[in-house]
Amino acid sequence: MEEHKILVVGAGNMAQEYARALDRLQIGSVVLGRGAESAAAYHAATGVMPGTGPLETQLDALDGQLPENAIVTVNAMHLAEVTSMLAARGVRRMLVEKPAALDLAEMDRLLAAVRPTGAKVFLAYNRRFMASVRRARQIVAEDGGVLSIKADFSEMARRIAQLGKPQRELDTWFYGNSSHVLDLAFHFLGPVRRLDALTAGTGLVSWHPGASIFSGSAEAEDGALMSWHANWAAPGRWGLEVLTPERRLILQPLEQLRVQSHAGFPEVPEELDLTDETGVKPGLLRQLRAFLFGDEAENLPDLEEQARNMQHYDVIRTGGSWQSQASLGTAQRAGRG
Repeated sequence: MEEHKILVVGAGNMAQEYARALDRLQIGSVVLGRGAESAAAYHAATGVMPGTGPLETQLDALDGQLPENAIVTVNAMHLAEVTSMLAARGVRRMLVEKPAALDLAEMDRLLAAVRPTGAKVFLAYNRRFMASVRRARQIVAEDGGVLSIKADFSEMARRIAQLGKPQRELDTWFYGNSSHVLDLAFHFLGPVRRLDALTAGTGLVSWHPGASIFSGSAEAEDGALMSWHANWAAPGRWGLEVLTPERRLILQPLEQLRVQSHAGFPEVPEELDLTDETGVKPGLLRQLRAFLFGDEAENLPDLEEQARNMQHYDVIRTGGSWQSQASLGTAQRAGRG
């Protein structure tokens, strides 16, 4: 790979994770940071000194040598702004940290900015590429598909309250953090036909005064069902269960996989090939391969898929119902008949 093939915007902790993965792939990078403190920490961890200062100025300084591929790993509140700027500047392909936009309105603005440029934007949900999830996908294929899914995106609210995050980020925590679990759930479920959600717990979590208890169900177009229950006001942890005709696949924590069969109650740990997860963040190396080389590219969500999923997240977050236009049309035709 030629040196400086990829642009990395952001120099925080996640950028350091990407640096380790890019080093494994022997791919050079141009790194554009912001402040001197994060740049110094990145330099200490990687040996590379990022640029600092206003992003527009740093991009101007590249003087026509802007890479066509970029990784956007800035603070969540600036993801949409930076992605739009890079698309306007001619970056053709981007891997953007989740959630790309912090609410539906910001996502609409981002889509409006990106679509006319023709840029391809993909979402960095690295958990889709973890060994546990890859093995679960294999089992689903072996067993003939998904029957149902159970998801839990409970958050450690008291710990989060001590992180010192900006209120904007806390208000949209559902999109920026809980979507890690829900993205996986919808990834296994497939296209959704309808979704019904209930919420409760208003005022129980100080930094998130809206709902803190979430429950509901969804139906996929192929008839598979999904249910979720999450409670941010009580102790809990993320988890996902994927049920096939032959096995119950338990991802809790998500990085591990236990399997229950019809033979009995034991949940047997699945042996996983962790070769690509040694020394790097789980899933990150294979995610980069998907983005750069097309390996397992079908598992890399693009901006349009994220926009559709965020419509589901918004209903789950606030309560209510959603139906696909196709199913609404079917219902209307049936009603008229």
